Amino acid sequence: MSFTVRTRFAPSPTGFLHIGGARTALFAWAYARRHGGQFVLRIEDTDVARSTPEAVQAILDGMQWLGLEADEGPFYQMQRMARYKDVIQQMLAAGTAYHCYTSKEELDALRAEQEARKEKPRYDGRWRPEPGKVLPEPPAGVQPVVRFRNPTEGVVAWDDQVKGRIEIANAEMDDFIIARADGTPTYNFCVVVDDWDMRITHVLRGDDHVNNTPRQINVLRALGAEVPLYGHLSMILGDDGTKLSKRHGAVSVMQYDEDGYLPEAVINYLARLGWSHGDDEIFSREQFVEWFDLDHITPSAAQFNTEKLNWLNAHYIKQADNARLAAEVANRLARRGVNPESGPALEAVVALYKERVANLNELADAVELFVVEVHPAPEVVGQHLTDTARAALASLRARLADAAWDKAAISQAIKDTMAEHGLKMPQVAIPLRVALLGVPQTPAIDAVVEVLGREAVLHRLDRHL
Repeated sequence: MSFTVRTRFAPSPTGFLHIGGARTALFAWAYARRHGGQFVLRIEDTDVARSTPEAVQAILDGMQWLGLEADEGPFYQMQRMARYKDVIQQMLAAGTAYHCYTSKEELDALRAEQEARKEKPRYDGRWRPEPGKVLPEPPAGVQPVVRFRNPTEGVVAWDDQVKGRIEIANAEMDDFIIARADGTPTYNFCVVVDDWDMRITHVLRGDDHVNNTPRQINVLRALGAEVPLYGHLSMILGDDGTKLSKRHGAVSVMQYDEDGYLPEAVINYLARLGWSHGDDEIFSREQFVEWFDLDHITPSAAQFNTEKLNWLNAHYIKQADNARLAAEVANRLARRGVNPESGPALEAVVALYKERVANLNELADAVELFVVEVHPAPEVVGQHLTDTARAALASLRARLADAAWDKAAISQAIKDTMAEHGLKMPQVAIPLRVALLGVPQTPAIDAVVEVLGREAVLHRLDRHL
């Protein structure tokens, strides 16, 4: 491109960073990376009543976990109030904004009249300066709001990078408020000044902002500012086709960390929510940046699919380095109050199970059986640790006490025990699993015994003999 691409992610800290916001951030980040540009993080915290430091931190934590590092920011709108007020004064002086003294009661009455006539409720411009128009005297003691003097003719048109050409008649819009009576600027105004000052070239955001765009474009034009390119991303639906809610994905991004997902799995999944590169389903962050464009973002709603996310997560766990998985598991065990160092080397246990789990919590569940004293449920003991099984395990214990500690020797000890007692593999292996780990299903039993270690194996067998 002949100019430097600058994108931004501008969440409001009134809640957590959810999947929809994370996807918006990912697309804006990837577009800037793809074109060698800058990605700006801006916190839109002017809703003082609802914005909290905890929500700000949740956004920053989510961005960090996903690896969506900003080149600039975070910038906070509350720290830019002087700039907004300065621009408002410039607009008042230029006649592109004006003071409005209409009271709330007058606005309510106006709305009621318009609704009675089945008209779209809108401000009627009673304080808007016009050539030859005589305005009433400002009422004493009333602090006015500041309204933008929106054009009354023509259309606002833009080539949306996702939805295509959009045109909205200026006559459809009224003179919206850009500063409240207490002097605080409004959202649609702050966004404009921020995008202008931060030289944003591409605004990628949710399609719930489509109605804000023509207003923002008109303010930018009134300021003589460059208008960025806009792309409005479609909403994300739940598995069942309804609006995404907490029960199917609309939770904090950090909840996915809590639930045992790897960030690269979530990134890969988010990338495919409304964007595609042929039939490719699995790709790295680097590959995504190389491929990402705006042409292949679908304008239709994307559908969240928990099953596909789980499939991707399982794939990335299989591919992950054992040392990294061991560290993740150790953290999870420690949070449960379990000492991760009180058992065999975690990397060896992780290697046994990484092909069998869908998330890190399942992996931690499996590893925990190697670390803590397990107590099988009475019904499991009754079903599998029969007198016949105990006799076989006693023979096996004697063999394992002196055997070389490797898979081959352990396997031979199990086979010799089977031959001695006239049993088949499941008749020895399943009771052995229950005695050692408390469950009837595990990876290959000789590998389990080897990793658990001689001392732990003999100790656990002794409790059931």
